[in-house]
Amino acid sequence: MKIKTLATLLFIAFACSIASEAKITAMRGKIKNGYNFWLYEPDKKATQVKAETDSVAPCDSLTQAKSDTICSQSCDTSIVNACDSIVKATNDTTVIMPSDKKPLIIFLHGQSLCGTNLDRVMSYGTMAAIKGGRDLDAYVVAPQNPGGAWKPSKVADIMDWAINNCPIDTTRIYVLGMSLGGYGTIDFVATYPQRVAAAMALCGGGSVKDYSGLNSVPLWIIHGTADRAVGVGESRKVVNAMKKAGETPLLRYDEWAGVNHGRLARMFYISETYEWLLRHSLLDAPRQVDKEIVITNQTLNNAYKGLKLSSSKKKSSKKKSAKRKSSKRKKSSKKR
Repeated sequence: MKIKTLATLLFIAFACSIASEAKITAMRGKIKNGYNFWLYEPDKKATQVKAETDSVAPCDSLTQAKSDTICSQSCDTSIVNACDSIVKATNDTTVIMPSDKKPLIIFLHGQSLCGTNLDRVMSYGTMAAIKGGRDLDAYVVAPQNPGGAWKPSKVADIMDWAINNCPIDTTRIYVLGMSLGGYGTIDFVATYPQRVAAAMALCGGGSVKDYSGLNSVPLWIIHGTADRAVGVGESRKVVNAMKKAGETPLLRYDEWAGVNHGRLARMFYISETYEWLLRHSLLDAPRQVDKEIVITNQTLNNAYKGLKLSSSKKKSSKKKSAKRKSSKRKKSSKKR
C-alpha cells in the first residue's frame, strides 16, 4: 500500500472525528477568584487535499499497515486502526484535514459593562459582533470585570486557561479594549509584553508605573478629540510615557478629530480591526507594526452593514444617525 493511499484514509477518519461548528459559551467559575468570561470557539475549518491513488483496499490490521516500510515510519497506531472500516478511495476523493492551532483574541470591555451579570458583556464589542455575524477564525475570550480597574494578572489567568484548554497558537495572542478596557489593554500589554503579538487600545489610558514594555509590541492607540468621557489627554500621557521610556517604532497613534467616545465602539464590528491584529506574530523578524490597513470615518459609518444586530443596537444607531443629521441641518441653517 502506498503511503499516500494510507495517509488519505487516515486523514478522512481523523477529520470526521474532530469537525465542529463555531460556538459561544459562558464560562463561570472556571478560574478560582478570577473573572467569569465568554469563550468563542471558531469553526474547525478544514483544508481539502486530493487523494493520489486509483484504488485502495482496507487495512486488514495494524500489523499489515506496519508491514509497509514507509507507513511504519509515519502512521499513528490509534489512527491506523480507523482505516479498517474504509473500503475505497479514488483520485477524486476529497480529504478533510484539521487546521492547526488558532490565534487568541482577548476583548476587554468598558466600565458600563462591569458587574456580575455576564450577559451584559454581549451588549457590545467583539462577542456582540460575532453573534451578529462577524466571522473570526480565532478563539476569543471576553471576561467581565466586576468593578474597578482591570487586573493584568487576572486577564493572564484567562489567557492561560485558554491555552491549556484550547488549541491556541501562543505566538498569535492579541488584546483589544475600549475606555476602561483601553486602560486594561495598556496595563496588560505593559505587564506581559513578551506574550502579546499586537494590541489595540481605544479611547483609554494607562495606570502602570512602567510603560517601557509597550515599546516592544505592535500597538495601535486611537482616541477621538471630542471624547468627553475619557479625554484624549489620557492617551497622550501613555504615548509620552512610551517615548520617555525609549524608541517607539511599533507604535501607531491616531487622534480622530471630532470623534466622540461612543463612536469608537464601532471598531469592534468592522473586519479591518481584526485583520490588523492578525497580521502580527511574535515570530515576525523584525517585529513591525502594520500601517497598510486604513480605517476612516466612512469605514465606521458602515460598521454594522451586513450584521444581524439586536434591535436595541439598531435603534441606538438610528437615533445617533438622526441626531447627526439634525445637527448638520442646524449648522446649515445658521450659515444661511
